[in-house]
Amino acid sequence: IIEELKGLVNVEEDINTTYNNFKLLQERWRQAGPIPRSNYNDVWRTYQHHIEIFYDFLSLNRELRDLDFKHNLEEKTKLVERAEALADEKDLGKAFRDLQELHKIWKEEIGPVDREHRDAIWDQFSNATKALHHRRQAQLKELEQVYEANLTRKNEIIAQINTLADEVASNHRALQQQIKLANDLRDTFFKAGKVPQQANEDNWGAFKAATRKFNHKKNTFYKNLKKDQQNNLDQKRALLALANELKDSEDRDMATQEMKRIQHEWKKIGHVPRKFSDRMWEEFKNACNHYFERLHSLKNSAHKQEAENLEMKNAGLERLRQFSLSGQREKDLAQVKTFITEWKTYGRVPFKHKNIDQKFNKILDALFKKLNVGRKEAELMKYGNKIQQLAKADDQGRALGNERQFIRKKLEETKSEIRQLENNLQFFSNGSEDNPIVQEVVKKIDRHREDLETWKGKLKKLNIAENTLSRASEDLMEDNVEGSEEE
Repeated sequence: IIEELKGLVNVEEDINTTYNNFKLLQERWRQAGPIPRSNYNDVWRTYQHHIEIFYDFLSLNRELRDLDFKHNLEEKTKLVERAEALADEKDLGKAFRDLQELHKIWKEEIGPVDREHRDAIWDQFSNATKALHHRRQAQLKELEQVYEANLTRKNEIIAQINTLADEVASNHRALQQQIKLANDLRDTFFKAGKVPQQANEDNWGAFKAATRKFNHKKNTFYKNLKKDQQNNLDQKRALLALANELKDSEDRDMATQEMKRIQHEWKKIGHVPRKFSDRMWEEFKNACNHYFERLHSLKNSAHKQEAENLEMKNAGLERLRQFSLSGQREKDLAQVKTFITEWKTYGRVPFKHKNIDQKFNKILDALFKKLNVGRKEAELMKYGNKIQQLAKADDQGRALGNERQFIRKKLEETKSEIRQLENNLQFFSNGSEDNPIVQEVVKKIDRHREDLETWKGKLKKLNIAENTLSRASEDLMEDNVEGSEEE
């Protein structure tokens, strides 16, 4: 285009034709598009130089040149007015974009003006440009202060995230609150605005490092929590299997203690994965409820039976009270033994009425005294009732074992008392048999020896009862085995 512009000068043709060709070249120049920035100024100056040469050439046709200068001045005056109006544009970014567009039009679309107005119109346009630049510098200074404040705020947020990362909670609920706080801080960071360009990279790197640190510790916690929950799941599965084994157990004492133990263990075990939690708890609860409802049903049945037993014992006690001795010792003693045998057939009574046995024994003691029955014989006859109670206890084995231990202790205590009393007699001479103290000691020895025989008799009865119960249990087991083989 520049080369063609050069060719317009000194062409021998109609000046109007030449001028029209000039205008076409200007339009082609405007439509030609951008060029590399490094070449722009040189190319533009060369273009402007040949424009001026062309206008000098037009001076030969002064009227046409002046008309073009006038048009260009009018257009540049409009650009000056538009540039000056940008001072009131609130959006400084938009104002600068518009100013750049005005400069482009000034340079590339509007030709020169006459020399008389050339400097003045340029100074006006330049002053409007400078005013906008001054305004921009002031705004940039304000923005730097805002950016510094943003940097301070963002650094505070980074410090808060680092504090969270250093103090990650050790339980799920608290950590969820920390995660929410970390997300809120992250959102606040992104909304805090720009920071100074020279600090941007370091600030962004510190934010990413703090966030990664928190996320790493959070993820580590949940990995460990997952392992713990899997371990808890294994433990609870084992307890659930045990509960299902026990829920129909007939060994109530063992099963009740074990059920209470595994319920306590279940409470101590932590959380399991959520997808198993509700279903597993429901199964465990159902197994426990099944057992304890069964137990309560059995106990209710037992309580009903105990109430019936109490009625029978009250009736038996009343019959014993109404019993009158006939004077025939053997006959009366046989009847008393019948009362004792009948009493043994009654089962347990409610705990709060257990003293009914003491009332029964008290009446027996009075009858034995009237029938001249010795203390040992009377004790052994009554002892059968106690053995019957022990045999019907919920924990029969423990009850009988405790009784055996008690009797052996009494045997040792009685033997010790006899030895002590016999040692005391050695302090008296052989001729002191009439001494009241000696006589009292001898009576005590005789009484303790009688007690010793009574305890031995009770131990014998206890052994017989245990053997009988053991054989009955073995027979029952054999019957069950034979029944299973037949099936």
